[in-house]
Amino acid sequence: MKHDSRPASGAAAKVPSAGARIADYLLFWLGLFMFGLFCLAWSLMATLLYRLLPRRLGARLGQFAIMAGFRTYLAAMEAIGVFRCDLRALDALRDAGALVIAPNHPSLLDAVVVISRLPRVVCITKAKLWDNLFLGGSVRLAGYIRNDSPLNLVKQGMHGLQDGQQLLIFPEGTRTVDAPVNPLKGGFLLIARRAGVPVQSVFLENNSRFLGKGWPLFRKPPIPVVVTARLGRRFDVPADTHGCLAMLESDYRIELGCAARSPVTAAGA
Repeated sequence: MKHDSRPASGAAAKVPSAGARIADYLLFWLGLFMFGLFCLAWSLMATLLYRLLPRRLGARLGQFAIMAGFRTYLAAMEAIGVFRCDLRALDALRDAGALVIAPNHPSLLDAVVVISRLPRVVCITKAKLWDNLFLGGSVRLAGYIRNDSPLNLVKQGMHGLQDGQQLLIFPEGTRTVDAPVNPLKGGFLLIARRAGVPVQSVFLENNSRFLGKGWPLFRKPPIPVVVTARLGRRFDVPADTHGCLAMLESDYRIELGCAARSPVTAAGA
């Protein structure tokens, strides 16, 4: 019997060398360091500006600065090979006026991804971030909204939308646990209906569970991390919000379920 002496193919032939693995770790840690340094520097500066600037001017500056910083960070991560992002679909929302933007939430990276393309977006944030050294000053200056008071959340969300801003809310309420999407919470529909603005669904996808629920912050993912964004339907919220919520959840399950069965690719931002 003859033995096949051809070189191995497939996964075995693609195992990275020790040098490549070390380089991946160095790039990953460099990315985390860069992100932390940016967040800390801007948060400290934003804390000072929050006390000096009128609220309206400060919010515009804060929102733009976060967008610019996140966009620069993602571009730098692409340049060193850690990320590959195709976020061009989000650019269509820049001049769309007041919207409630409702993406799925697979990763802690999702807010960075969406905000990096939008200069006038307000985000619903966890209350504990307001006391965070790395983020507290930034979210205050930008006029982001704490999630610890439902009544205040609705009031501030409506006020921002009526002022022409866009409101970023993750309808799952937390990162996805039961793929492709957790059951949706309907508060964002109430805000959009009361403010008289449409809802824009967004489908975020990536090639790993990086920074998903249960993923440790310092655990390196397969590199590159590939992230894509697609726009779903844009709609005015009807009186039947329960039916609307069921329709939207079905959209997420169909779109993300189909995508999960296909390879994720990206053409670059």
